[in-house]
Amino acid sequence: MIRVVALGGALGSALRWAISLLWPSHFPWTTLAINIIGSAALGALLAWISLRPQTHPLLRPFVGTGILGGFTTFSTFTVEARALPAGLAATYVVLTVTGAVTAVVFADRLVRRWQPSP
Repeated sequence: MIRVVALGGALGSALRWAISLLWPSHFPWTTLAINIIGSAALGALLAWISLRPQTHPLLRPFVGTGILGGFTTFSTFTVEARALPAGLAATYVVLTVTGAVTAVVFADRLVRRWQPSP
């Protein structure tokens, strides 16, 4: 199990790093987008798994904890927020938190609408 999570984490972290190289910015748009996209993906994954209990037992640890856990980043978000001027930092924090939570809820509802339980 630990190898599965570690492999997923390495893949997710490498993807986040590659995206950050392709989309540099003075404002942390990349981290904001990554955290919102990753949150949506996690919401969709967990909804899909809850509707399909026969899924492989390693899917959630590999994709959820591993890939998406490595892809999203709370630590970089915190460091970047701290480096911004106070007003901009507050905006960044609110955008990240509300965006991520909204993305999870939206993705969950979307999957449940398109994939009714068997």
